[in-house]
Amino acid sequence: MIERIAPVRVESPCVNVCRIDDVTGRCVGCARTLDEIARWTRESSAWRAAVMADLPGRRG
Repeated sequence: MIERIAPVRVESPCVNVCRIDDVTGRCVGCARTLDEIARWTRESSAWRAAVMADLPGRRG
């Protein structure tokens, strides 16, 4: 019997504080770039998880 495993859903890091910092080019709320924000819904869970893992290092 083959067991089906549901794909892991990676939620968006958006906190509804959407403003792009002129210096860093990143959102001040979630720390993503405009490119990452635009691609978020089209990319794989693995890609989103990699971005999520990188976000803490982008802050402060």
